[in-house]
Amino acid sequence: MRIYLLIILSCFASLAAGSTALDTAKIDQVTALKGKFNEKEGVYKVTFPRSDVKIAVDGWTMPPFMGLGTWAAFTPTKDGAMVMGDTVLFEDEVNAAMSAALDNGFNVTALHNHFFFDHPKVYFMHIEGEGAVDKLAGAVRKVYNVTKQIRAANSQPKDSFGALPLPQKNSINAAPLNQIFEAQGESKDGMLKFTFGRPAKMHGTNIAKDMGVNTWAAFAGSDDNAIVDGDFAVTEDELQAVLKSLRKDKINIVAIHQHMTHEEPRMIFFHYWGRGRAKDLAEALKNASLVAGLQEVSSPLQN
Repeated sequence: MRIYLLIILSCFASLAAGSTALDTAKIDQVTALKGKFNEKEGVYKVTFPRSDVKIAVDGWTMPPFMGLGTWAAFTPTKDGAMVMGDTVLFEDEVNAAMSAALDNGFNVTALHNHFFFDHPKVYFMHIEGEGAVDKLAGAVRKVYNVTKQIRAANSQPKDSFGALPLPQKNSINAAPLNQIFEAQGESKDGMLKFTFGRPAKMHGTNIAKDMGVNTWAAFAGSDDNAIVDGDFAVTEDELQAVLKSLRKDKINIVAIHQHMTHEEPRMIFFHYWGRGRAKDLAEALKNASLVAGLQEVSSPLQN
């Protein structure tokens, strides 16, 4: 019995040595929020409701209690702490909040909706980070402060990016973009589209571009006043670097999610929207493609 007791005590000592206690007072102070501690899980969680804007879902004004709460949860690790969280955002807040998260050491792991027929539209951005508690808490506050600053400037969420209207007729010149991507895009009615395929497997079967494992970019408008929209297919290890690259060039991220299950390697897909000169947009996407290590480039005209 004595031996078993010593073993148990030793295990508890090892666990204690492997992690540090959370400074919950510091978390409260830095985030300017009051959290709650879950003793069973060893997690300290700060929350606040998005009650600053009234949100209707399917015609019903939704109380924040029904799923409109922003939160960040801290748990101790041997090097300090890990934080995970979900941030409730409106469309005009998403990319500023994402840049604040990425610039302050967080990983952005998902961006999606939770509702249909919500007005204004609500998005949820998931974050994760590890390090010193005060640094993580400070990063959390910076992300939250971005939303406060945006709402202080305009109490109601915007319904557009505010860019100049696009010309009624599309007239994208393919040659400069073909040169940037080193591939021939597919042209249609003055628009241009490129597709970047990459190999993967699902249930032992090879899949690639035409089975949905692809990055694509479609351009419309004019050479000097263009839009680009599309989708990136990246591995988990590539995601953060590509997001940072695109946000640096002011490309807006509009969704981050998966398209498949049981694929190898695991692929994350994110959708984007950019405005500006067509060549500048193409350069931004090419830079992000190089960050992702995409090497096989294919378009429908090459098949």
